[in-house]
Amino acid sequence: MSTEAVPAAETDVPTDPPTEPCSVVWCGGRPYVLEAGAVRPRWVGTDGRGRPETLSTAQLQRRGWSHRRAASRRRSR
Repeated sequence: MSTEAVPAAETDVPTDPPTEPCSVVWCGGRPYVLEAGAVRPRWVGTDGRGRPETLSTAQLQRRGWSHRRAASRRRSR
């Protein structure tokens, strides 16, 4: 057995989004839920104006996604 630890940066960066229905990921600071459809699964969320938006897995990967919400970049005054 090796006692050497794997750096956290390597384990926290998944390459493919989850495939389980109802999985939640973050993209562009907004949550998206995987909806399993009859034809193909799609990620459902909202755009920057709060309108419903659906993304394919390929679109989600191109935009960048995470299991965790990114830290807010807003500064308090």
